[in-house]
This record gives sequence, C-alpha cells and structure tokens, in this order.
Amino acid sequence: MVMMLTLHTLATGVEYLGIAILLLSTLLGLCLFVRDVYRSKTMDAAYDALREQLGRGILLSLEFLIISDIIYTIAIELTVDNLLKLGLVVIIRTFLSFTMELELTGRWPWQKKN
Repeated sequence: MVMMLTLHTLATGVEYLGIAILLLSTLLGLCLFVRDVYRSKTMDAAYDALREQLGRGILLSLEFLIISDIIYTIAIELTVDNLLKLGLVVIIRTFLSFTMELELTGRWPWQKKN
C-alpha cells in the first residue's frame, strides 16, 4: 500500500512538472516576445521566435505527461482497459510531438539535420 501511494505521488509530481514546464515556457516565450518587439525586431521575427518557444515547451511538457501516464497505468492500475487507454494516449501524444517537430524544424524527428 505504501508503494502504491509513493508511485501515485511520483506520477502526480511528474504530471505537475509537465504542467509547470508548459506554463513557464509560455511565460518565457511571452517575455521574450515583448523583448523582441521592444528591441524593434520585425513583428514576424518576434512572432516566429514566440511560436518556436511555445512549440518547444509543448513538446517537452508532452514528454513528462506521457511519463506520468505510463507510471499511472503500469505501476498503479495495470488492467487491459487501462493499457489500451494508455496506448491510445501515447499514440495521440506521439503524433502531436511528431507533427509539432515537423512544424518547428521543417523535418521529421528521424531525419538528419541539413
């Protein structure tokens, strides 16, 4: 019982860390956007930098949220139904990660940098 409580606390902590990363990267992106606009960069350049910062934050937070889901499912409630739900969530989040990576860098994650 103590082990389950510890794993549940760990999974919740990882989940909160993912949310914190999302919020902090958003705040950082907005601060950098204001700085870039103030330094008289073009609005397009400031917008592109903001979009890239937000995308990186979303990708990183998704990784932590997937870790949390895995801990919840595998270590706490291992049932076929929960495994299927986890599989679906991981597929959706992986698809989001891949498409965001493509949008941010112009290439798929497995492609080499030019």
